[in-house]
Amino acid sequence: MNIHRFSLAGERLEARPTRTLWWPNARLLAVADLHLGKSERMARRGGAMLPPYETLDTLARLRAEIEALSPDHVIALGDSFDDTAAARALPADVVATLTDMVAGQRWTWITGNHDPGRVDLPGDLAADIQAGPLTFRHIADPKAGPGELSGHYHPKARLPHGSRPCFLIDSHRAILPAFGTYTGGLDACAPPLLDLMGADAQAVLTGSQTLTVRLFAPEAKPARHG
Repeated sequence: MNIHRFSLAGERLEARPTRTLWWPNARLLAVADLHLGKSERMARRGGAMLPPYETLDTLARLRAEIEALSPDHVIALGDSFDDTAAARALPADVVATLTDMVAGQRWTWITGNHDPGRVDLPGDLAADIQAGPLTFRHIADPKAGPGELSGHYHPKARLPHGSRPCFLIDSHRAILPAFGTYTGGLDACAPPLLDLMGADAQAVLTGSQTLTVRLFAPEAKPARHG
């Protein structure tokens, strides 16, 4: 597997082509924006009628990552559920799968803008969490100190024949791509993301293998944050 390794706040991390982040020394796996139950939420609100299989697909891919890495701690970086009603409407087999998956290690649910409250599943709930020099939260804080990891924006990088979910990484922070099967994305060069990232920022494209490109041309942006 082609993995992008990088340092943040003195810690060695891995941006995986599967759209998860792995911190080997802490045996910690982070994943952003699962958006479980999105098809149910869209149908409930009169939107597109999507095949209701995305939740099982998302969980199958996440289970594969957990089985491959055997983490001691999993952090879901918010918007794990498409809304609180979708979380309550999860079918019994999905709840059983999630409960079994969570039981194998410490698990932290970070609250997001789609899922601001507690759901009836095992694991800890937090607005953010500090682990060593790293801070895990849902939405990047422009004033955060070095070592911030977040999700929320679903960054994607354009290619000649489409786009791919990507990590955005600089010396200060990393923004993870959305992991959920039915998730759109924000162009990595959109102003909200460019405003957060430093001059050394890279987009790490996910897929069959990672591909790393500079976000800014050399000298195109001053090296500053906040």
